[in-house]
Amino acid sequence: HILKTIILGQMLSLFICGTAVTSQYLAEQYQVNTPMFQSFINYSLLLLVYTTMLAFRTGSDSLWQILKQRWWKYIFLGLADVEANYTIVKAYQYTTLTSVQLLDCFGIPVLMALSWFVLRARYRLIHFIAVAVCLLGVGTMVGADILAGRQDSEGSDVVIGDVLVLLGASLYAISNVSEEYIVKNLSRVEFLGMVGLFGTIISGLQLAIVEHKEIMTIQWNWKIALLFTAFALCMFGLYSFMPVVIKVTSATSVNLGILTADLYSLFFGLFLFHCKFSGLYILSFVIIMVGFILYCSTPTRTAEPTASPQPSSAGLDNAGLKLEENDSETPATTVQFTRGETVVVSTD
Repeated sequence: HILKTIILGQMLSLFICGTAVTSQYLAEQYQVNTPMFQSFINYSLLLLVYTTMLAFRTGSDSLWQILKQRWWKYIFLGLADVEANYTIVKAYQYTTLTSVQLLDCFGIPVLMALSWFVLRARYRLIHFIAVAVCLLGVGTMVGADILAGRQDSEGSDVVIGDVLVLLGASLYAISNVSEEYIVKNLSRVEFLGMVGLFGTIISGLQLAIVEHKEIMTIQWNWKIALLFTAFALCMFGLYSFMPVVIKVTSATSVNLGILTADLYSLFFGLFLFHCKFSGLYILSFVIIMVGFILYCSTPTRTAEPTASPQPSSAGLDNAGLKLEENDSETPATTVQFTRGETVVVSTD
């Protein structure tokens, strides 16, 4: 089951790699920088597929019933998801790749804190050690970037860029925790359908405001169209597949697993963009995978709310491990006594 979790996590990393490589190719080869337009295409695909599926449902799971009961919650979720995508991409204009890679990890402790309070996840010592190991791997990757000379350019305003990264990482954490709650308690189709609906509306409005000039200047040809299509398919695959992975693991586990996405992007960049290679990249990949395996090796506990002080029943956050922890049952005791006899019964 740990192997299955690793494979699922790396499939998500490859989807993220596909979005990063196509975006970089559009920016460097064709000077096309339209992150909001690219996000709008993805949300439109989600709308076309999953919101349409909800529209054909009947009963309490129908689109109308979902909107009537939870529409305002999905507006906030859609806003968090759209702005998370936009702020991270926007940060690259102001700060360096090193800052983005390091500060983006801020989302993991935020995600763990939100999971603690919202999802009632309870972590063990090995989980904190695993996260520390993964972050060490990220630090190794950043060191390899510096040695390979990928930090030649400085951003125009590092402070603004760093704030945008921290904001984007926090918004990603909010979106991921909401996603875990919805897919484990409601349904995957409901999450994707609602994100597609409100994401399309919000990104469409923002696109009309901030990126309409950039879209008008695109010199369209079949190569640019193919890159946009590849990006859209990778992003659609990422959004469609991530709820499946989160349902059998957890949002924190997924975010640790996709830390390797930057490394996959680099490996493609060796051939497409002639990036310099360093052996530290292999070391960082190994360190991140070790931390990821450590995290997945032990299930997190889920505290169940109780009305009175009682031993809490332990649930599982990393459900992909399929481990069950059965509390020992209280033994039944039968006591027979005669009238007038004093009986003392103690339980251990």
